[in-house]
Amino acid sequence: MSQSKDGSQTVVQWEDRGAIAIATIDRPKALNALNLDVLRGLKDLVETKAHREGLRAVVLTGAGDKAFVAGADIVAMQEYGPAEAEAFSLEAQALGEAIERAPVPFIAAVDGFALGGGCELAMACDMIFAGPKAKFGQPEVNLGVIPGFGGTQRLVRRVGHAIAMDLCLTGRMIGAEEAVRSGLASRAVDGSALDAAIEAAEQIAAKGPVAIRMARRAIHEAADSDLRSGLAAERSLFALCFATADQKEGMAAFVGRRPAQFTGR
Repeated sequence: MSQSKDGSQTVVQWEDRGAIAIATIDRPKALNALNLDVLRGLKDLVETKAHREGLRAVVLTGAGDKAFVAGADIVAMQEYGPAEAEAFSLEAQALGEAIERAPVPFIAAVDGFALGGGCELAMACDMIFAGPKAKFGQPEVNLGVIPGFGGTQRLVRRVGHAIAMDLCLTGRMIGAEEAVRSGLASRAVDGSALDAAIEAAEQIAAKGPVAIRMARRAIHEAADSDLRSGLAAERSLFALCFATADQKEGMAAFVGRRPAQFTGR
């Protein structure tokens, strides 16, 4: 771990790489387990650095080669009462909402375990890339509790009622291929999920930034509305794209057979 300016340990690293950034949860000895420091540190970065001008996409990963995030920090949680548990859940859910509200897409790069809170954190991202050793699950019932970081809600929206019940009630783990088949993950990759996620982030960075924002909004609308309402939202967002310089540039570049130079306006 690196040291912050006040001498405290930094549990989340942020690396800017031009139009993309990589956020790394840096607790490898604890398999990157989520405690309050991680939740608050990552939320602060999402609400500040993810809003910088020129940023187009963020890759979220975990340090080491064993886990994205193996879950919530059980050592910290075991003495909680109901009030402390609810406050912890609120912090985690606020992080998930901050990621979803961010102006740029997030890609979770999962190499290793993404269990419990780790699976829930990954599901708050726009896409999940899974490496060969990726393992997903909501094993909270093994501890006598239920998912509390958004798992019962986002899992249903990703995989449907039947598979969500299966995963949450049995606590079983699934690998990359099953995660993709079920709709939990976006891609199963043969090599490093981090490398694949960085490549995808760079591809996104080359597209029209306004269009990326509008597409994300429209897709989020689909999860929370009926088809008629979703189509109306899509129609409005589609129309708004035609008030942007990016639309004029993108179509002019296509007609002129040249690469588009998007400005995000």
